[in-house]
Amino acid sequence: MVFFGAETAEPSVADLAGLLAGPGEVHRMGGTARLSVVVDAGWRVHVLVAELAQRGVRATWTPTEDQRYAVQTAYTRAIVPLAAAWLRGPTQQPPAGFQLDGRRLRLWLAAAGVVDPPEILLHLGGVDPGRWSVVGAALTAAGLVGELVEPGAGGPAYRISGRRRVLRLAELVGEPPPAAPPGAWPVRD
Repeated sequence: MVFFGAETAEPSVADLAGLLAGPGEVHRMGGTARLSVVVDAGWRVHVLVAELAQRGVRATWTPTEDQRYAVQTAYTRAIVPLAAAWLRGPTQQPPAGFQLDGRRLRLWLAAAGVVDPPEILLHLGGVDPGRWSVVGAALTAAGLVGELVEPGAGGPAYRISGRRRVLRLAELVGEPPPAAPPGAWPVRD
């Protein structure tokens, strides 16, 4: 078992930072907050709704006009600490000392990861290269040095390539969720 793998600790609301490393967004309303993310496939909806439920967070989904799906939590106080850490006024930025572990990477991969052997793309959100560099530093600290793919070239995303790095990611994120189709999740060899 990997020390920081998804299977080494109980799921927590703090894990939702993995969605914010990717294309997730957090919004505040009064003393509550909500997290939302748009995904490109139905299997991702099922995985995210189940992962959120494991963390005690209720989520719903709706189809979008562009053939994607919007997954969003209810407004809840449980997400307020996450919003407080990530929001600087209207701008969403990773907090100082941001780290990625297996549970956070699992959520990011479920929302926006593309397995394309021999590499994996982890799509990012936002338009701020500063935000992306903080997330890239967290990837590196987790042993997953990635190459930033610029927005016009199929990004923004981080490309994780090389057998050892892809295997490391597979170890960190754990077993494929039941809803993931074959080939959509990295597997341990």
